[in-house]
Amino acid sequence: MVTERMNKKTVTVFGLGFVGLTTALGFAETGCKVFGIDVDTERKGFLREGRVPFHEPHMEEVLRKHIGQSFFVTDDIPAAIAESAYVFYCVGTPYGADVFADLTYLFSAIDSTLDAVHDEKFRVLVTKSTIPPSTTAEKILPYIKGKGGKAEHLGVANNPEFLREGHCWEDFMEADRIVLGVNDETSKALLTELYEPMGIPIKCVSHSTGEFIKYLSNTLLATLISYSNEMAQAADAFGGIETAEAFRILHMDKRWNHCNMSSYVYPGCGYGGYCLPKDTSAFYAQAAEKGFDAQILKQVIRTNTDRPARIAEKIAACLRDTVQAENKKTDAGTGREAGKDGGTDMAGYAGTIGILGLSFKPGSDDVRDTPALKVIQALKKLGCTDIIGYDPVAMEEFARRYPDAEIRFADSLQEIYEKSDVLAIVTAWEEFREAPGLGNKEIIDCRYML
Repeated sequence: MVTERMNKKTVTVFGLGFVGLTTALGFAETGCKVFGIDVDTERKGFLREGRVPFHEPHMEEVLRKHIGQSFFVTDDIPAAIAESAYVFYCVGTPYGADVFADLTYLFSAIDSTLDAVHDEKFRVLVTKSTIPPSTTAEKILPYIKGKGGKAEHLGVANNPEFLREGHCWEDFMEADRIVLGVNDETSKALLTELYEPMGIPIKCVSHSTGEFIKYLSNTLLATLISYSNEMAQAADAFGGIETAEAFRILHMDKRWNHCNMSSYVYPGCGYGGYCLPKDTSAFYAQAAEKGFDAQILKQVIRTNTDRPARIAEKIAACLRDTVQAENKKTDAGTGREAGKDGGTDMAGYAGTIGILGLSFKPGSDDVRDTPALKVIQALKKLGCTDIIGYDPVAMEEFARRYPDAEIRFADSLQEIYEKSDVLAIVTAWEEFREAPGLGNKEIIDCRYML
């Protein structure tokens, strides 16, 4: 929690998405004056009106408290930089076709900073965006030097974020640790002074160690998820295994106490969102470039890539069996028999599949790299063309981002129950726990939450 000792610092934050807005408002909450910079005109308009342009609990209340008081969305970069001793970069670092982290936005923000520096005041430039190990040493520092940046006036650091979408505010304000990748004493002292009022343990490490810790965290989470999914597939192969109960008992191990890691060690449809797919693939590619072939990560990525297709096969098989059973009841079937191998050829078995959950995780409307899309695409490849989706908050964003998905949407849980022959829980929204009581339908619990 923030202590009574408040900051009297000025901070500039480039990028006002999940990470950047949380960072900016977090520093404003500690007493800093904060300038926010973003290239998205619509986003800036929302923020200036006190509205958050994405779903994130508590954020809008905090924004309204600080906008125009201690947090200012500005286009005047020179004026912001002139006042600031701290410049944070929270811009996107997506991976391209070569699976390497794209630093274009980061370097653009650095360019804007250097162009605005017209005095000899010491500033520390802090990369909060996720960047692979050695990026600061091998790319950022040489880049700044090549642009004429002077080491005596500029410090460079990284400060990896560990924010969960849907819990960003609490994860920032009540973090279990703050990691600073910093190699010079002046920057170390300034950043320590900035964060001290929060009363959170501060760990200062080298540039590359700070970068590595972020990937260490995300690749572990990715590995735990893929491990759980692989073991669930093994359980299906053995047969007679109560998979959900087995995982619940696993979580009773006392070594899991006092942490929330168990939420990752649970089978589902694969990891998605902006961070885990990007960071796991980028780290694997970066390690390979350094001469190390990370076999576990290779398999983690492969398992995650294959998982939606396996889930789709299970859903399609359930639909086939359901329709086949109904056809026998009504004597209106096609007479087509299921293959001996229990395959998923859906010819002659038309029916409607309801997808419960479209965001990549509960508590968020983020549909970037969501497993739901991949499951839907795999179902269509299997011949399942009539698909209806429902999500408490993410349907509008899913429709906007994936118009080619060609699915229908339900306005409520009741509606998707009425219109579907089988349902599949793809995202673990808490309200889906009530699903068995809402209708007499086959439910494929892809998240093992019922």
